Amino acid sequence: MDKTRYEKGWARLGEIDGHGGEQVIQSLQNIAPDLGRYIIEFAFGDIYTRPGLDARQRQLITLASLTTQGGCEPQLDVHINASLNVGLTPLEIVEAIMHCVPYTGFPRVLNAIFVAKRIFEERGLQVEGL
Repeated sequence: MDKTRYEKGWARLGEIDGHGGEQVIQSLQNIAPDLGRYIIEFAFGDIYTRPGLDARQRQLITLASLTTQGGCEPQLDVHINASLNVGLTPLEIVEAIMHCVPYTGFPRVLNAIFVAKRIFEERGLQVEGL
């Protein structure tokens, strides 16, 4: 039997975002539970399960997208942790964020870098190769 979009999405959310993703969904339960379901079914059940890109590539794209939008620091927190969960190194994360400078400017990149710095410190990680 094929898994439902929700089941596929919940499994993928757990693989990528882990506890951080679960916390986001739980935080929506008493205000917008349908939004949580949309995140699980559409973003993770439909988009994150498509063929063609691996989890590392998807997270690099997500980091760039959130950085260039600006004002997405809470989502960057979840996705920088997710990037580490799927095997990106701190250096790859920093470089992906820095690559956005010519396209989005210093303020948004600085905001994203400071989120990354905090997460690396919380997880006891160093940026090797600088």
